[in-house]
Amino acid sequence: MSIIAIANQKGGCGKTTTAINLASALAKNSKKVLLIDLDPQSHATLGLNIHSQYSIYNCLSPLTNEALKMRDIIMGVEKGFDIAPSNILLSTLEQELSDEIGREARLEEAVFDLRNDYDYILIDCPPNLGLLTINAIRAAQEIIIPVEPSQFSLLGVDKLIEIINLIAKRLNHTVKYTLLVTIFDSRLKHSFKILDKIKDKYSNNLYKTIIHINVKLKEASLSGQSALEYAKYSRGSKDYMLLAKELIYGKEASIDAVMRTLIKEKIKELTEITFSLHEPAAREVYLVGDFNYWKIDQSNKFKRIEDGQWIKRVNLKPGRYHYKFVIDGEWREDPNNLSKEENNFGGFNSLIEVQ
Repeated sequence: MSIIAIANQKGGCGKTTTAINLASALAKNSKKVLLIDLDPQSHATLGLNIHSQYSIYNCLSPLTNEALKMRDIIMGVEKGFDIAPSNILLSTLEQELSDEIGREARLEEAVFDLRNDYDYILIDCPPNLGLLTINAIRAAQEIIIPVEPSQFSLLGVDKLIEIINLIAKRLNHTVKYTLLVTIFDSRLKHSFKILDKIKDKYSNNLYKTIIHINVKLKEASLSGQSALEYAKYSRGSKDYMLLAKELIYGKEASIDAVMRTLIKEKIKELTEITFSLHEPAAREVYLVGDFNYWKIDQSNKFKRIEDGQWIKRVNLKPGRYHYKFVIDGEWREDPNNLSKEENNFGGFNSLIEVQ
């Protein structure tokens, strides 16, 4: 399990937008993801239209009358994507923990039991460097620092890195940090000038992916959805999908390497089926069905072997499929398969069930 804090004490840098949409993109890459909203402003919770009586406060507060485990507050957002919601009570936590021993490790202890439940836990931090952010850094192995292309944003990054280094020294907990350029407006020369400065200063700690300014990201938040649910073909959605790929496969992974890995993963889900036919007089035979949209093309052509035998191998997901053979232009049922079903043309299609 990988725990990643998303932090920057400067507001308006796309921190919560990144938390929500990266979580959604990871989930759409078949990862199990939990987003912890650690911001008392509850922007991630509200941005996903989540309403709950309980919140992360009930898991971290030593004074609450309703102390709960993390599993008790988790709510589903999308397939593979859950959230631990926040509310305004979280703003009192810093004062409540002021005299507590081990107050910097409260969140780390709260997520310990979830280590086998998720592939990724993302933590949306408040826009400050207080105790909640320190808890997030202490619980995490990595920090994503969203940074918009502005001079003021760069100054904030330096302050956050100082805190990261201080925690590493005082609490003996080292985390790696990576900058993510967000709200990038490619129409402005100024954006490219700041981007060059970021690359010069943080080249070894910078994601290749850039999150471009996109109105669909704002519209999705207003609709209570991630951008990948609201407008999956938008520029914002595509940027966060690229970021998820980079996070999963690494910054140095080439597109070819990523595609090979994805193909291997998909092949594991498939079963190889061999179709055969004895037709010595046939000149050409094709396999058509609802698994290939009933199209006749070279990819669906049978191979002729000895003694008039024809074979065709295909990889299919588990399911129920209708199919036919096209022998020299004539559509026929599979003579080796007694299972069939009537079609809309007054005839029958052969039927196969892939387990």
